Amino acid sequence: MSLWKYANPVKFLALSARVQPYAWAAAAIGILIGLGWGFFATPDDFRQGSTIKIIYIHVPAAWIAINAWIMMLFASLVWLVRRHHVSALAAKAAAPIGLVMTVIGLITGAVWGQPMWGTWWVWDPRLTSFLILFLFYLGYIALWEAIDDPDTAADLTSILCLVGSVFALLSRYAVLFWSQGLHQGASLSLDKEENISDVFWQPLVLSIAGFTLLFLALVLYRTGTEIALRRTRALNVRLDKNT
Repeated sequence: MSLWKYANPVKFLALSARVQPYAWAAAAIGILIGLGWGFFATPDDFRQGSTIKIIYIHVPAAWIAINAWIMMLFASLVWLVRRHHVSALAAKAAAPIGLVMTVIGLITGAVWGQPMWGTWWVWDPRLTSFLILFLFYLGYIALWEAIDDPDTAADLTSILCLVGSVFALLSRYAVLFWSQGLHQGASLSLDKEENISDVFWQPLVLSIAGFTLLFLALVLYRTGTEIALRRTRALNVRLDKNT
């Protein structure tokens, strides 16, 4: 069964209507259990104290911020190659969600970093690339709003997304590229020596899963809204031509 059939807005909306209730419910369960378990049932860290518990919001938010842009990259490539409007609208729908998650990541990172580093901000490679990613989100959203023709807007924002993907990848792998940075390594890793303790790892995985499902539900909902808006604009154009 080909996935390309869901480039048809009618079929996409039908699939979205079936998936959304489960995504919303699973997201709520994952977030509530993950945050509840993490904040109230895990001990303080022997070095970071209770500050460690910011991890249950900061890491999932940063995970979504980076991977939302990567999802936008793939959707933009589909638009540029196949000219499927649903993919362009899905990328557009994901951008505000990614922007909010980036803001959450920056704020919680500052709150986490202040007692650890003695400052709210340092020009660490990973933090700097994450801030630049935030600016790319702003530029992407502004570019969509600044151009009246939707296909032209989709073309230009797709190109911007390709450029911004460099910083999305730098945000993810900057710790590996620049070992002198203050930012710690990955909290979740295939290397057991780098992974956090299981007592923190298990609720963190649940939080990440909940945030990921929340992102999926929001993207499906917002893409449906964008499809409806596009249909409304097209209808208005036809009415204007006929009057």
